[in-house]
Amino acid sequence: MGVIFHGVTPLIEMAIIAVLINYILSFFWNTRSMDLVLGLFGFLLIFAISSWLNLPILHKILVMIGNVAVIAILIIFQPELRMALSKFSLKGKRYREITEFDKFLDQLANSTYRLAEKRIGALIVLQHEDSLDEYANKAVILNANFSSELLESIFATTTPLHDGAVIIRDMTVVAAAVILPLAEDSTQISRSMGTRHRAGLGASQLTDAMIIVISEETGKVSIARDGVMTPGVKIDRFKGIIRSIFTPPQKADFKTQFNLREWLKK
Repeated sequence: MGVIFHGVTPLIEMAIIAVLINYILSFFWNTRSMDLVLGLFGFLLIFAISSWLNLPILHKILVMIGNVAVIAILIIFQPELRMALSKFSLKGKRYREITEFDKFLDQLANSTYRLAEKRIGALIVLQHEDSLDEYANKAVILNANFSSELLESIFATTTPLHDGAVIIRDMTVVAAAVILPLAEDSTQISRSMGTRHRAGLGASQLTDAMIIVISEETGKVSIARDGVMTPGVKIDRFKGIIRSIFTPPQKADFKTQFNLREWLKK
């Protein structure tokens, strides 16, 4: 029995590795993170060659680089890793609490990628901590509850509000037809990107807001934050980034909290 098990073990390992590689590639495919995945495979290939050819100096350098790279990857790609790991949850979807923020995020993501599929350009600003009243007060004030229908109707090319940005604060559409400052340094923007991307990048350089840019030329969704433009974001990564930044902290249930002071009084 043991001999049979040991004979099957390599096949089991190969199947598990194939599933993991397929999952990683399917999650990061056609995103900017795919460059990182390909680079990781290249690094592992060089590492294996250094061990096989017995190159001690190169092997030691690669080990030191790998130790630093692991920490850097965990920090830089925290939203993507968090989203990927969440898919391995053992609980079914019916057991997960659906909050108002979850509903808002689903509607925002669905509307964003419907607009992208139709090649309708859009500029959506998600306010964080910095106030955007300076830009909102010069635009059309709405102060309306967010909905997919409202967002998509604003950016319809037949409406007068489609030209400009939309500011969303706490699941409220604050203003439309907002004019944002253009980025002075546009080296991150490729030739296929236009004024809409420059405006999104410029606003991200001056505030801590997260700006969603939909290209009418390519139909791709880009995200600008902290002066960095990330193009070609897929819907899963889109949700993961927004959730990591804007999810409100969950309040603990007061009935289940352990109060040390009260316990000592007993």
